[in-house]
Amino acid sequence: MPTENDMLSSGDFTKEKLPGSINVLTILTFIGSAIGLIGSIYSYASAEKNLKTMQETIGSGKLDEAPSWAKNMMSPDLIPMYQKMADNKLPILILNLAGIALCVYGAMQMRKLKKQGYMLYVAGELLPYVATLGFVGVMAFKGFGLLGLIVPLVFILLYTVNRKHLVN
Repeated sequence: MPTENDMLSSGDFTKEKLPGSINVLTILTFIGSAIGLIGSIYSYASAEKNLKTMQETIGSGKLDEAPSWAKNMMSPDLIPMYQKMADNKLPILILNLAGIALCVYGAMQMRKLKKQGYMLYVAGELLPYVATLGFVGVMAFKGFGLLGLIVPLVFILLYTVNRKHLVN
């Protein structure tokens, strides 16, 4: 008569282990998504205030006393960009939230070692930048705006390197 041990095979309890690199990347993705959520909501809430502050600073003449590096960050050329950001703050917020949701869902799928999670994650990372480019223009990526591209590009590169662990 077969015993209970005979009926169970060793494969019944094995589960593919999540690679450490995918584990760390997805945890950092969840943290970054939470920060992105807070930042997106703050940007939405402060869009008009930022425009008004920029207009007042440039109009007051205080900019003439500022160092040259500060003058480059607050030139009158930036006012149209801030105006576009204020005018389009709702669609930008919606697309940012959609991007965050895609990143979180993609990371959850990659924790299950599913390949589709990678594509969802990449789409979620790129969507806010495409939206900003469409609504605001290339001026948003001038100067310090380029720094905002570094972290997403590094994460996309790291996920791409670790895509070999995704099997389903």
